[in-house]
Amino acid sequence: MLDSIKVGNFIMEKRKSLGLTQQQLADKLNVSFQAISKWENGD
Repeated sequence: MLDSIKVGNFIMEKRKSLGLTQQQLADKLNVSFQAISKWENGD
């Protein structure tokens, strides 16, 4: 089973390495920035 904290950290690290804000990533994925925040926090 996937560890949601590890997945969230991976998403955050990749987003930051690409120089994207949560809003910019959300726009690319057609989701809300709140969804990105929840994913990064393991929710």
